[in-house]
Amino acid sequence: MSIRPATENDGAALRPLYDAFQAEVAGPPALHEQWDDAWGGLRPHIAQGLGFVAEADGRIAGFVFGTIDHATPQLCRITDLYVVADARRRGIGRALLRAVVDELARRDVMSVSLDVMLDNAAALAFYKRFAFAPFAYSLIAPRESLGERLASEARPTSVASLHVQTDDAAAVERAIAQFMPRLGRSDWTRVEASAHDWTVVTDELCDRDRSAQRRLGAELSDRMGVPAVAFAVEEEAVVRFLLFDRGRMVDEYLSVPTYYGELNKADELSLAANPTLAARLTGADPARIRAVARVASSPAELPQPRELLAQIAAAMNLEARIER
Repeated sequence: MSIRPATENDGAALRPLYDAFQAEVAGPPALHEQWDDAWGGLRPHIAQGLGFVAEADGRIAGFVFGTIDHATPQLCRITDLYVVADARRRGIGRALLRAVVDELARRDVMSVSLDVMLDNAAALAFYKRFAFAPFAYSLIAPRESLGERLASEARPTSVASLHVQTDDAAAVERAIAQFMPRLGRSDWTRVEASAHDWTVVTDELCDRDRSAQRRLGAELSDRMGVPAVAFAVEEEAVVRFLLFDRGRMVDEYLSVPTYYGELNKADELSLAANPTLAARLTGADPARIRAVARVASSPAELPQPRELLAQIAAAMNLEARIER
């Protein structure tokens, strides 16, 4: 296997590789390029000296192309890197990257960036081996779906449940009858017995108003003198839980801490789960809480929110009760 600079004469040999690259990467059709357009964009990279091909077994088995924008002369952006399927695991991708890095070292270029699909696990693992780390997320939406969401003033659905560590459902009902008028108008409230001597409260106001659920959780925990756990799937995107002990909120978890806006690092870390507290209040296995109550930078990096909440509730020996 050998690496050499790409030339304009390589166009015909590169075309089937590029077509295979496009088919394998998939993604939205809007991102797919026809070869003639792609080659027109790659030729300037060759002229910059940032195109390389790998030759193995008498053929071109891979390619890499990069570019340096005049506005960011200390950054090289790798636009395309591909190795044919039957030539992988032979160090070709690594050698292609090495060729780019060696060229950048001669030019004193300090950083390298690239884009990769979130569902391309093999590519993500490959790049992370070589010090690449997430910096920004590129988001895409179908125009029709985006238009429908923008035209609607309604926010996506949220659902919630509140769990009180008592088997005295009647006492919980009496407390709710006293507290709810202070919180606001609710169309319905259900109080039901659950497994392991917990009582579950689901409520229309708490579904749509996180502050109401938070206040009700604190009130019930204080009134009953027991732990309480508030679960929520918010906007069908993120999972939150709150832990209360004798009226005081002692822990809060949000599956994507920055979902509602940027936070400083301390605030972001504070929204990770505390497995020790969860174990103390619910009898959960701390290792299981640690395993399922993960946080991420995007909902796409986690299981579907209702599935994630069901996993967290099960880890605490509770039932999510969000089937609506």
